[in-house]
Order: sequence, then structure tokens, then C-alpha cells
Amino acid sequence: MQVILKEDVEKLGLAGEVVEVKDGYGRNYLIPTGKAVLATPGARKMVDQQMKKVLEQRLANLDTAKEIAEALHGTNVTIAVKAGEEGKIFGTVTNVQIAEALKEKGFDIDRRKIQIDEDVKQLGEYTATINLHEEVKASLTFWVVKAQD
Repeated sequence: MQVILKEDVEKLGLAGEVVEVKDGYGRNYLIPTGKAVLATPGARKMVDQQMKKVLEQRLANLDTAKEIAEALHGTNVTIAVKAGEEGKIFGTVTNVQIAEALKEKGFDIDRRKIQIDEDVKQLGEYTATINLHEEVKASLTFWVVKAQD
């Protein structure tokens, strides 16, 4: 089944692309949720007109993402967690905690765009990758410290 994506779908394609998907995936998920429409000739013409607007929006988003990446460069975040005597933390640090710490610093970044490069099980310094745009990624250094009781 061929569908035209109305919005970006991770690991499938970008808005406006015509992609081949399995019938069930298209019929049961993409089309009912409004993420895609069936690729008919009429729909293709309509999408071509909308693609101009989407391309302009992507360029604006790219510029914004580059500005945010520049602002994030050199920004450090500290996350306080409960830890044992040997520096082993209870649980793990998640992208939600990093997003909240960034919000305190004035950055409103969706938690789903933050990838922690390794498991955080000890106190110390770690890095996370922030996917701001398909072409722009920023690296963030964060410290995990013991919370004061």
C-alpha cells in the first residue's frame, strides 16, 4: 500500500513523502491517526501544493534548531539523585530528568528528543545527544551528583 505522509513519522519518512507500507500498518494506524493519506492522484496534487509550505517551515525549523544548538553548546546540567556510599545511584537518570533540568535553565526541549549515550548507574559526568532537527544534533554534558538529604 502506498501512502502519503502528512507529518514526519520516525523510521518511516518525512511529511509529504510517498512511502510503501504494509496494508495493516497503513489501514490500522497511519490513516486513522491522521499521519498519512492513501496515495491517490488527487491526494498527490494536493500534497505537492502543501509541500512548498512544509519546505519553508522546515527551513525555519532548521534555523531555530541551529540557534538552540549554539545556545546549548557549553551548557552543563547537574542532576541530584539519591546514592549509596560507593557512588552507586538508586535507579537511573532518565531523559525526563534531563528535560526538567534543561527547562530550569530556560530550554524547552521535548524529552523524546533527548538520548542518553550510556546507562547512568553511578555518580559522575555523562553526555546526552539532543536531536533538535534531522540535520542538527547537540551534545549535552550532565553531572550526576549525590542529593543532600
